[in-house]
Amino acid sequence: MSELDQLINDIHIGVDAICSEFPMSYWRDLDRNREYPSQFVQKLSTSGYLAALIPEEYGGSELGLRTALEILKRIHYNGANAAACHAQMYIMGTLLKHGSKDQKQKYLPGIASGDIRLQAFGVTEPNTGTDTLSLKTFAKKTDSGYIINGQKIWTSRAEYSDLLLLLARTTPIEQVTKKTDGLSVFLIDMREASGEHIQINPIRTMINHSTTEIFIQDLQVDKNTLVGNEGEGFKYILSGMNAERVLIAAECIGDAQWFIRQASEYGNNRILFNAPISKNQGIQFPISNSYAHMKAAELMVHHAAEKFDNGINDGESANIAKLLAADASWMAAEACMQTFGGFGFAEEYDIERKYRETRLYQVAPISTNMILSYIAEKILGMPKSYG
Repeated sequence: MSELDQLINDIHIGVDAICSEFPMSYWRDLDRNREYPSQFVQKLSTSGYLAALIPEEYGGSELGLRTALEILKRIHYNGANAAACHAQMYIMGTLLKHGSKDQKQKYLPGIASGDIRLQAFGVTEPNTGTDTLSLKTFAKKTDSGYIINGQKIWTSRAEYSDLLLLLARTTPIEQVTKKTDGLSVFLIDMREASGEHIQINPIRTMINHSTTEIFIQDLQVDKNTLVGNEGEGFKYILSGMNAERVLIAAECIGDAQWFIRQASEYGNNRILFNAPISKNQGIQFPISNSYAHMKAAELMVHHAAEKFDNGINDGESANIAKLLAADASWMAAEACMQTFGGFGFAEEYDIERKYRETRLYQVAPISTNMILSYIAEKILGMPKSYG
């Protein structure tokens, strides 16, 4: 066994052990009551798993993306949901690559130990959606820093995060040569921001995702809140988004593996007409097909992660990995639901919960249609289909 294989095996054993402490009934109850899995997230934090990408000098494990993705994949393989904490991994890239030495020293050790939570990523706005370059949140420069006003939506886990990574305009769009210019990233300590300046409103959705809408009014922040150079924030965000796509794709692979395992076991044990239903090709073929698609998508996820670890910020591989993995998880979910039949809709089997959870990845963090548009324009040279 290679050193990498041994490390991955150790990760699987460790994550399996943590997940065994939080059975399906735990997730079922949280889903029913729309509660945040604080105990689960804290256990992952104190065990060091959410510090996987943080350098050792700050208390992290300094693992590559290829290894880190195994953590999230394995959580989903166990039927749990890493969406409650995955942002702490992919947000990290912006701070690690573009944050100042002071910012890293101030926050990274606490994030690594679990004392500081970095889970909230404020980019999307109600009136702009995926048209990020048209966002309206504005940070006006002052002598000591900035005054920020604006609104964000689908900012998940904001209620459970100490820090907010925020993308805002610092130069009006009318005054820039390119729309990608004039956007800046801020790392805001929400523990220091008073309630009158940041208002967080939960949004109840079809899944237990702890997502919110944020209203920011006359929020004054120190100049040291700025990450990197003013006006270059969109470039910083893009570099982190490729890691995000790969990590989310890994969760999709874990979901697909869970669905396939549930469907196979149920099909073998469900006896109708004196035979297991898995004997029928109508059951076998969809499960087998989803397995083949999962394995192919998994190879693409590993390929994208290896490129990222080698310093190649490749949007093509990251986007395709996310597209294929999301499709594979949804195909597996459909096969599993059909195998379980009416029992798949029963809460006690957890199929309907995971079915709802994995459906999200057709839409977020980037929709499959946007990825197809990216492939058409950026890779195949077709005309831009929007904007």
